[in-house]
Amino acid sequence: MQAAKDILQAYLKVSRRVTEELGGHFGKMNLTFPQTLALTILSADGPMPISTLAKVTGSANSTTSGIVDRLEKAGLLRRVRSETDRRVIYVEVTEKYEAIHAESKNHALERFSKAVSGLDEQELGDVLRGLTLLENTLEQNRSSKKRTVQ
Repeated sequence: MQAAKDILQAYLKVSRRVTEELGGHFGKMNLTFPQTLALTILSADGPMPISTLAKVTGSANSTTSGIVDRLEKAGLLRRVRSETDRRVIYVEVTEKYEAIHAESKNHALERFSKAVSGLDEQELGDVLRGLTLLENTLEQNRSSKKRTVQ
């Protein structure tokens, strides 16, 4: 129990620090962290249904739908009906977002790279392996809970 508490506290501290480090940058674009996450995923992975975006971001469909509504009003993404199944609606980033993203992408990555520059290659690998292990464990737990509920 103590190890789980220590891991959770360390995660929350790291999450807060990353948000502080990058939040100012995203704040300049008037985007929240969840909005930025959604746009980043769509930019990297391409158009997807809101339900898929919700799953990838770990958010509820209703939360993701609200984020999509706000980003659509800002002109940063759009809804597009599937050509093969008219019932399915995808969301995708707009050219306006791509222009903003191209301008700011390197800045955010540069800030984060600078923040972790004190770590050597071995330490960077350890951090990545630890975070990946934590993510996989949490996803397995989430999946097993879904199976139990159904």
